[in-house]
Amino acid sequence: MRVRYVCLAGLVLAFSTILAAQAPQSPSSPQAGTPEVKKVPAAYTDPSSGKGMYIAYCASCHGADGKGNGPAAPALKTAPTNLTYIEVKNGGAFPEAHIMQVIRGDSATAAHGNQDMPVWGPVFLRMGQHDPAQLQLRIRNLTKYLESIQQK
Repeated sequence: MRVRYVCLAGLVLAFSTILAAQAPQSPSSPQAGTPEVKKVPAAYTDPSSGKGMYIAYCASCHGADGKGNGPAAPALKTAPTNLTYIEVKNGGAFPEAHIMQVIRGDSATAAHGNQDMPVWGPVFLRMGQHDPAQLQLRIRNLTKYLESIQQK
């Protein structure tokens, strides 16, 4: 399994995106006018704070409100999902086990696993010095936070 060493980090990524969009581009550049997303190592966060992890790892793309409108969203190939409608799209029930699988990287989705969206399981495992209990704590708390922002 290929381990991904890079991820999108909130403020750094937003700042990088803004700089890339403002940087002068040569007319012959094929990327002229297209914002670029800089990938940086994930900063350590408290595994007990689902909201803290969301802000650090997810908000740059999915937005602080979870609606897919983060500052890096315009630079992505695939628009970020509106995470506030997970429950609505699943008949009013939040699919906790599935969301945990997606975050861990055990369930394929259109965004997870491509060049835009990192698979968080390996990243979280490295952060916790390969402690499976800390990996589970991170995934569970991030999932619980996503459940808390669902549209009712």
